[in-house]
Amino acid sequence: MAGLDGYGIAVIAFLAASLVIGTLTSKLVKRSSKRYMVAGKSLPLFFVGTMLAAQAIDGNSSLGNASLVYQFGFWAGAAIPIGLGICLILTGAFYGKKLNRMSMLTLPDFYYRRFGNGAEGISGILMMISFIVLVAGNFAASGFILSTVLGIDFLWAMLIAAIIVLIYTYAGGLFSSAYTDIFQIYLAIGAFWAAFIFFAAGLSGVDFGTILGNAPPEYLDLSGLFDIGNGALINWAGILALALGDIVALDFMERVFAAKDPKTAQRGAFMGAGLTLSTVVPTSMIGIIALFFIPNAEDPFTIFPELAINHVPFAIGAAMLMGVLGASMSTANGGLLAISSVMSRNIVQRDILKRILKRPGLDDKRLLMTTRIFTIPMMVAAFVLAYLIPQPGVYLILAFDIVFAGAWAPLTLGLFWKKANMPAALASLIVGSGLRLALYFIIPVEYAGLDTMIPPVVSFVLFIVVALATQKKYPGRPGIIAYVPPEEDIVRGEDLKGYVDPSGTKFQ
Repeated sequence: MAGLDGYGIAVIAFLAASLVIGTLTSKLVKRSSKRYMVAGKSLPLFFVGTMLAAQAIDGNSSLGNASLVYQFGFWAGAAIPIGLGICLILTGAFYGKKLNRMSMLTLPDFYYRRFGNGAEGISGILMMISFIVLVAGNFAASGFILSTVLGIDFLWAMLIAAIIVLIYTYAGGLFSSAYTDIFQIYLAIGAFWAAFIFFAAGLSGVDFGTILGNAPPEYLDLSGLFDIGNGALINWAGILALALGDIVALDFMERVFAAKDPKTAQRGAFMGAGLTLSTVVPTSMIGIIALFFIPNAEDPFTIFPELAINHVPFAIGAAMLMGVLGASMSTANGGLLAISSVMSRNIVQRDILKRILKRPGLDDKRLLMTTRIFTIPMMVAAFVLAYLIPQPGVYLILAFDIVFAGAWAPLTLGLFWKKANMPAALASLIVGSGLRLALYFIIPVEYAGLDTMIPPVVSFVLFIVVALATQKKYPGRPGIIAYVPPEEDIVRGEDLKGYVDPSGTKFQ
């Protein structure tokens, strides 16, 4: 344990800077729920690209990545940043522009407009579960870093990180993410590359070829992509769950919605993809390097901080620790905001108050306060899960496995197919997600990965079949808005302001 030495001081200073900068952004919210949730739909390219990269490069894709490589081989961990990078490329190419034009506050807003209340409620619940899992993975990663660096119990280490994230998320919403991401994510990328170059250049005193030769052959060859016995099914399942399932990501889409215009949303996604893919080699190779320097680690989740503290120069090691911590906190911040926004806007305001209780929705001020309040129980839920089952890396794939199964088909076909309708969306959401849960118990261990790949295919095919079978009663619409929110449900009339749907209708 390092105790409160130079590493501890550096990490504490980093936490303090994150807390101060994140909290000061509360001034930018200006008592507006739209500014709190999507930064007033005003962000330029640099912010959008940086924030998308910061959501992708987190504790799961760095510390979790390295631990998976250490245990199972290069592709087991590299699947994470590869899948996330592909996701952002697809988002930029096909989804970003269309979704930004809709001027939404949350992703379940799309399911409401396109398919109605039922699809909104089910998709919202699935996405909230998904993101509680995601935030849990990042809380756990933060806990492993702080417990190792500060020499304190894992519970208290994780609690420190969680409370700091909660405070500045409560204060500044998406603006807190925008401004803390700038120094957090570029520090992380630079630190990962500095560490990799240090070892690759032989500056550790050990030739890099010797380090690579120490790893089992199957750790570095392509068998991880083609040999079922070496985890190929699981690795491909992870790539697909992230590449496609992460398109149905509350935090990614929050940033797409926050871009000032559709072109910025698209370019920001491409910028985020480039930054994310740049981390594949350095973060994954840390696991291979640790096999040489820390051959018998009791806990694979501690190899990253152990390598940073004991096997690289202080400047690189401190940057590595702050980089993972910042990346974890950044994604936890975005995740907390996203699930709190869905809970207040889609579940409480629209489903509980308006549809079930038949009462007026929340005004802008109350919606803002409700969203802020919900960051507290959402943090607690993620914290408890992280403490009980701390699994960074695994949690990231699991998070998007959940929405990949049932929610991806309705989003994709709802955007690109005119015959998409409400019965198809409900069938896809319910059957896809239910099948994923059932296959978890049915698929043999040796075929693990098929339980991820099969449900979205079934969900997609089922959507088309049900939509075609129900066209007479539930015909598709020419535009992508099938259900326009009633005027009283529009926050300050801004939900649809400036939106032009494919049928040519413009909302002022």
